[in-house]
Amino acid sequence: MCGIIGINSNKPVSATIINSLKKLEYRGYDSAGIATLSSGLINEIKSEGRVDNLEKNSLVQNMEGTIGIGHVRWATHGSPNSINAHPHSSQNVSVVHNGIIENSTLLKNMLVKKGHKFKSQTDTEVIVHLITENLKKENIVNSIKKTLKELQGSFALGIIFKDEPDLIVGARRGSPLAVGYGPNENYLGSDSYALKSMTNKITYLNDGEFCVIKKDHVEFFSEEGNKINKKVLELSNEEEKYDKGDYKHFMAKEIEEQPITLKNGIKEYIDSVNDEINIYNIPWKKNEISSIILIGCGTAYHSCLMAKYWFEELTSLDVNVDIASEFRYRKNRFKKDSLYVFVSQSGETADTYAALDLCKKNDMKTCAVVNVIESSIARDSEFVLPIHCGTEIGVASTKAFLGQILILYILSLKLGVLRGDLEKKALSLKLKHLKELPKLVEQTLLTDNKIQNVSNTFNQAKGSMFLGRGFSYPIALEGALKLKELSYIHAEGYPAGEMKHGPLALIEEGMPVVVLAPRDDYYKKTISNMQEVIARGAKVLLITNKSDDEVVSENIWETIEVESTNQDLLPFLLTIPLQKLAYYSALKKGYDIDKPRNLAKSVTVE
Repeated sequence: MCGIIGINSNKPVSATIINSLKKLEYRGYDSAGIATLSSGLINEIKSEGRVDNLEKNSLVQNMEGTIGIGHVRWATHGSPNSINAHPHSSQNVSVVHNGIIENSTLLKNMLVKKGHKFKSQTDTEVIVHLITENLKKENIVNSIKKTLKELQGSFALGIIFKDEPDLIVGARRGSPLAVGYGPNENYLGSDSYALKSMTNKITYLNDGEFCVIKKDHVEFFSEEGNKINKKVLELSNEEEKYDKGDYKHFMAKEIEEQPITLKNGIKEYIDSVNDEINIYNIPWKKNEISSIILIGCGTAYHSCLMAKYWFEELTSLDVNVDIASEFRYRKNRFKKDSLYVFVSQSGETADTYAALDLCKKNDMKTCAVVNVIESSIARDSEFVLPIHCGTEIGVASTKAFLGQILILYILSLKLGVLRGDLEKKALSLKLKHLKELPKLVEQTLLTDNKIQNVSNTFNQAKGSMFLGRGFSYPIALEGALKLKELSYIHAEGYPAGEMKHGPLALIEEGMPVVVLAPRDDYYKKTISNMQEVIARGAKVLLITNKSDDEVVSENIWETIEVESTNQDLLPFLLTIPLQKLAYYSALKKGYDIDKPRNLAKSVTVE
């Protein structure tokens, strides 16, 4: 969600901060701002909208100062305007903040009574005044320590001080934060992707820690204010250069990159010579795990639902799926023989991290399926399975979704073999089909023209439905989510058999309904459900796989055929036309496809 950049240097920093903020735009935001120190003053400039708006401001172009902080904001408290944009400053202190301060109202009332005057509607401004108040009696380290103890909620903070022209303070609880190291300058950032353009040497703050960043060194402190030592990690020497190329949007590029995503994952995890799965470092014995709990949010949750079918089909494990935002608020009955798997593209999803933290506190077995191996979820899990899909910029996840379900499928095969539930001969056949999958996805990507034609009907409808049964049901949910995210059309995914138990009442003449009915074990049943909605006047878009058999139904509006493979892998192929449907619907409406309204790539608040 929000993004933070801080730079302490011996040369002007405003242009570098602006360039770094542009790298954080993909996280989703609605305003931006920058503050620097020069001539003994805090200079603060903010704007509504994109970083481009901020950059065009002539005051920013002439901004002085060798120390500064910048921010892109995703609104939580207060509307998205320049007043509520970060940084927030008093005469002495300027703060940028990711997260939510849950006791901000109580703190604000207390501070107002002490004479503090607030300008914005944000919870963040409370932090500014609290630090300002504590500085009256304490030095910087003690005032920060005292302030952090008074704050309830989650935060990543970047702070500069009028009277301290050579330091930035960073602090973390819940939201990610990293320190970067350069020659004669050091950095603070919420995202290693933004820091990588300046350095490949990074230290990650853990929960409760804070740091003091000077030009030539960095000091780290525990929650209690004691100095601590931290490791410096060296990231890849090659700066990751990722742009749209010839594509109009990142999402279009990322959809087309999915065959490469699958090739990378298969190459990483499959030993083609010996027909084995290269997951050898599982830290638990097979008899130590009897159940698996899959946890995620949004698209990652749909990955978990998809994996549940595979784990049940290929292993004898008990399998459950949880929405991360609900997990920590239930009365969980933790069992020592359970494995908790946390799925997140960014590895920084706040709800998912909170669920992981709860499991760690109860000494549970934890595994992360993530795209960013330096992320909080990856670092705090006992076992990590990277999805190797590369940078994903589009807020609506595409290639990361296929990467997640690929790794979860491979994990289900591995556990099936380890537990003796899957024979070697059966594994060899499944791996053979899996190695053919990238080529099949490549061929399925050629369904463009027909999808472009049908997208008009969805744009003109007030709502739509996506139906699937068995392996296709999680894909129906994902397809509906993509249409909602990008084209702002109401769409719901349902199990095909549930239509007659209520949702059928919503069907009316001309309503578009996507029916996922591949030729699998559930095909005939799904076709029967499809006929029920056709009889009520729905316009059915049938998505199935190629076959010599004709579809046993009449009055289908349109049919899109994907390639054919075994039924385990059909969900990968069914996903492609749904992604393109959402993309073309949004494109024809002229919407901002890579940055849909109100959404963020990395959801770092609850």
